[in-house]
Amino acid sequence: MNKSPDAHRMEKIVSLCKRRGFIFQSSEIYGGLNGAWDYGPLGVELKRNLKNYWWRVMVHERDDVVGMDGSILMNRAVWKASGHEDTFTDPMVDCRSCKARLRADQLVEKNGIKQCPNCGGKDLTTPRAFNLMFKTYVGATEDESSLTYLRPETAQAIFVQFKNILEVSRKKLPFGIAQIGKAFRNEINPRNFTFRSREFEQMELEYFCRAEEGMRWLDYWKEERLKFYENIGIARDNLHALTVPDEERAFYSKGTYDIEYDFPFGRQELEGVAYRTDYDLSQHQKASGKSLEYFDEETKQRFVPHVVEPSAGVDRTVLALICEAYSEDEAPDEKGKMETRLVLRFHPRIAPIKCAVFPLLKNKEPLVAKAKEIVALLRPHMYVFYDETGAIGRRYRRQDEIGTPFGVTVDFETLGEKDTALRDTVTLRERDSMKQERVKISDLLQLLLRRVA
Repeated sequence: MNKSPDAHRMEKIVSLCKRRGFIFQSSEIYGGLNGAWDYGPLGVELKRNLKNYWWRVMVHERDDVVGMDGSILMNRAVWKASGHEDTFTDPMVDCRSCKARLRADQLVEKNGIKQCPNCGGKDLTTPRAFNLMFKTYVGATEDESSLTYLRPETAQAIFVQFKNILEVSRKKLPFGIAQIGKAFRNEINPRNFTFRSREFEQMELEYFCRAEEGMRWLDYWKEERLKFYENIGIARDNLHALTVPDEERAFYSKGTYDIEYDFPFGRQELEGVAYRTDYDLSQHQKASGKSLEYFDEETKQRFVPHVVEPSAGVDRTVLALICEAYSEDEAPDEKGKMETRLVLRFHPRIAPIKCAVFPLLKNKEPLVAKAKEIVALLRPHMYVFYDETGAIGRRYRRQDEIGTPFGVTVDFETLGEKDTALRDTVTLRERDSMKQERVKISDLLQLLLRRVA
């Protein structure tokens, strides 16, 4: 069952994102731009870690997938052939009462009458098609001959480069082409923070196969993608694989799964896994007049491959990671009094900062020097944060709030002043359990690398 929305929790998450430098409103000092967001110092690290892990799993750890990076601007003929120019639309209505512009599927219905969700008004325009692609012009003139679009998806670049990549990669079916990149959609009503934006990033794989294997690969990639989300710290109980009904699928699809996540604002799609058949390659082959067939050297057959597409949203997944990680518990302060602790329980491989290093006292030069030595030891291998300001408990709390999984404290035992047996050891603290252990400095790097892999 779809969990009921938790608006208060979402408000706290949005507030945290701004306060701690994960996500800011784009152009904020000028009043912002609806549907556009900027990632701050921590947000960009979280986003990069997600993309790097996706690339590692989808490309580097497989021998049947290669990568590419297509351009945002493409020949207008691409979008005509793919059908986007004519059919990439949402039904739009206007509320004459409050002047709101809405997607038709956002209207609420009471007693069989459609109403505006903002004001409850019933004076609505007839739904009309609204093309979601952003128009732009290439060259010095702004006329029909120079018109093109900002790409609304990254997939088409893969399809039009299929033959080139097939030839240079020397792959045999089945094989895939992966890409991470920006896409743009002029959404009628961006909403739910970064979930639905006008500028966003996609992680897409087009996996080419024989027609008779399409449904098998569709189920295979659904399971692979579910495992991926679990491996970055999203609980399986909060993930749902919805089989899209026939009447809701794209006309060219023989099967589609939506992988959904229980956000605080309700269950929403993270990723689509679609069996797109041979529609895209066939369309481009027909429109361009260039062969996009695959030649099977063993059977001597020529045919247009079918394709299965797992397509994930980077921004949606980042938001899901933050929502999943957000937690409040209680922990003792310096005086032993229990207080609320806000913590982001990111999986270590995804956390923006892997380890924070603290000298117990900032005015004790040997402690500071040793702490900076440890920073220099770790920094080539992971993102490390150094902090010497404030009580050690407060420093722990600051790192808990941004999701840093490990903290290293350099204390007097490290210097051998209290117990020579503990010389050159540090206190390693784990974020979630707050458990502390003594670790030799010589063992620290390898221990952390194993835990953040």
